[in-house]
Amino acid sequence: MKLFITGIGTDVGKTIASAIVTQALEADYWKPVQAGDLENSDSHKIQRYVSNDKTKIHPNSYKLHTPASPHLAAAIDGITIYLQQIKEPVTTNHLVIEGAGGLLVPLNNTDCIIDLIQKDYKVILVSRHYLGSINHTLLTFEALKSRKIPLAGILFSGDENKATEEIILNKTKAKFIGRIEEEPYFNANVIQQYAEDFREKLLNL
Repeated sequence: MKLFITGIGTDVGKTIASAIVTQALEADYWKPVQAGDLENSDSHKIQRYVSNDKTKIHPNSYKLHTPASPHLAAAIDGITIYLQQIKEPVTTNHLVIEGAGGLLVPLNNTDCIIDLIQKDYKVILVSRHYLGSINHTLLTFEALKSRKIPLAGILFSGDENKATEEIILNKTKAKFIGRIEEEPYFNANVIQQYAEDFREKLLNL
């Protein structure tokens, strides 16, 4: 199974969600494009959060130095991101692929993050509650639908908001995988607990 983790924007909890899914399935992890924070990248965070001995962290296809939209970060580095250079790692294990920002974050003048999603990927959307998050979640859903990409499931991030969650699940008809609470901190033990809670639903996507 190949699971693509995307979010309704930046800083909504994609990496924590990716760590939980990776741990739950003892999957491999791959972030195709990393922009900025190369000494403490999302791949480094996954390495710290995941505690099983099966997961392999695959190298980024592009490592960019500036914490910015990939197309801009690449331009600052003096390079262009080419979709054909982003090659999925070969593995016999489950694979978790983490996007960057939201679906329409540009990689170059023509391609966006959504263009990384292959036909055999199952898309998990991370939605974090804030004023406007319903709109952003449904816009992301519509972007997927316009490309005929099914939404496999939704993970909510942050304190429970029943009204928001109910309307999103009703309009998208997506499976509810679970909610990642506003924890005081995340470490391997916290990730493991969520992994156990979500494993069955993930396996049934």
